[in-house]
Amino acid sequence: MRLRNIPHADDTIKNHSLVIQYPAYHKNKWSEVFGNDNPIHIEIGTGKGRFILALAKAHPDINFIGIERYSSILLRALERRDFADVQQLTSEAFDTADLPDKVAVATEEKLENVRFICMDAAAIWDIFGKNEVSKIYLNFSDPWPKARHEKRRLTSKEFLRRYEKVLIPDGKLEFKTDNVGLFEFSLHEIERSEWILESATYDLHKDAALNEGNIMTEYEQKFSSMGKPICKLIGIRRPSK
Repeated sequence: MRLRNIPHADDTIKNHSLVIQYPAYHKNKWSEVFGNDNPIHIEIGTGKGRFILALAKAHPDINFIGIERYSSILLRALERRDFADVQQLTSEAFDTADLPDKVAVATEEKLENVRFICMDAAAIWDIFGKNEVSKIYLNFSDPWPKARHEKRRLTSKEFLRRYEKVLIPDGKLEFKTDNVGLFEFSLHEIERSEWILESATYDLHKDAALNEGNIMTEYEQKFSSMGKPICKLIGIRRPSK
């Protein structure tokens, strides 16, 4: 994927109040960042922020942290948070490209239960402590199709081990993708990592139980409109013996 460089992205991210600049400093004390002891859910690969912002709006009693590697993409999530009318976040027609030149900052609902980090998720255990995270979301992650790159896939056994280090016992991983090959690889990795597969579907939008309360990402809306089925699995970290 070729990313368009946005010159002011890095400066905006460095100066934004909701972007955590030194995340390792908060390891084992993320509750202090939010000022409460609510559960922490993280999204790895937050993209333009549609999913995590809608989640934060729907669940004010949960703290959300979006992790995005690329500053130019994270910038778009911050623009959503700062300038979009929060009431439009779940609208399928909403996109940052639709924002008018002058938009008042939403004042009624600031979504203070969300923060962002610009980093590579491979270092996740450096910033979260043991049992500090309750749930992890992965949405339309890079499939890394070449076999020699399978360890880079966010559902690989190597990454599942990283998640085990930060998830609470019985903590959950929710994964969505349009890539059937990646999905089947992920099912296999869950099995050989001795996680518990709570549920799985090859066609999320036709699965009434799993689709209940589903929030679509930008990619999900795009692929669904093309008639592509969406795969989803929910894995549970097996408690240590």
